[in-house]
Amino acid sequence: MDNEGYYRITGRLKDMIIRGGENVYPREIEEFLYSHPKIADVQVIGVPDERFVEEVMAWVMLKPGETADEEEIREFCKGKIAHYKIPRYVKMTTEFPMTVTGKVQKFRMREMAIEELGLHKAAGIETA
Repeated sequence: MDNEGYYRITGRLKDMIIRGGENVYPREIEEFLYSHPKIADVQVIGVPDERFVEEVMAWVMLKPGETADEEEIREFCKGKIAHYKIPRYVKMTTEFPMTVTGKVQKFRMREMAIEELGLHKAAGIETA
């Protein structure tokens, strides 16, 4: 609630990614990527894009002892899910930013992605 008494809803509602006019539901892509034999956990977020408003990004945590790269993950998707749902960006990680109660902080993932990928301009963020 803000100082004027208005509430702001956050959470899965904002998880929907709008990519070039298409509504993309991260959970749908996550469920598909869980079927990859090397993936232990995955989180899908939208990141800013100047052309499509948002692009799909997957943060992928591999099973112990497995190796894969971004291209392998994208190749796994081709022909199985719609082309606009295939993650443009894939980040291999060993952990997700979490709250003290153990919830994944997707907003923090988005902030980190904007910084790492240099998407400040697409996000409308002024840089010095």
